[in-house]
Amino acid sequence: MTIERGAPWGEAAPLPDDAPTVADDAALRRLVEAARRSGEDPPVVGLLGGDLCRTLGGTGSAERLRSAEAMTLPIDVVRVVLDEVDEHWFVAHLVARRPAWWGWACVAMNAQWLGRWDLGPRSHPDDGLVDITSGDLPVDDRWKARARLPTGTHLPHPALETERRPSARLTFPRPLVVRLDGTPVGRARAADLTVEPDALRVVV
Repeated sequence: MTIERGAPWGEAAPLPDDAPTVADDAALRRLVEAARRSGEDPPVVGLLGGDLCRTLGGTGSAERLRSAEAMTLPIDVVRVVLDEVDEHWFVAHLVARRPAWWGWACVAMNAQWLGRWDLGPRSHPDDGLVDITSGDLPVDDRWKARARLPTGTHLPHPALETERRPSARLTFPRPLVVRLDGTPVGRARAADLTVEPDALRVVV
């Protein structure tokens, strides 16, 4: 059940002794994809780093994960189908762009952070929605927006479209490299996104 405003979220519970840990979003994505492709549910996973871990308030401490301070949280994952044939999942973010972020670009956020940039200031990993921002900033606005990215104050902007949806079809003006949780997975002209609510439990 996705979180509701003002409702408690997760439970104080340590990572099981036999549960895996991951150091970044890419490793967590690989674990989720392996489980999905085998038709199994992903295991509970301890987070030691990555943008999702930061979004959830994780400290990166392995000792904390096994302690009474640990929190176990349900989170969404997002299913992606590129050009109607190539199936993947992501846990933190999708980015479709040209090199150096030149021209039109699109980000879809399940986490709040992409590195040091707050690209999903309204995003929550367990709200059943993916936060999408797309557009092509004028050259004069690029440097201004870049300075505001660490605080999430680049939004709203008249040149950027934003939406929060449980599913979406993204169409790109040209084939773009698509990165899921920081890993390039191919070039595409379109991506169909579907949020899978409460698909994974993580410990921070």
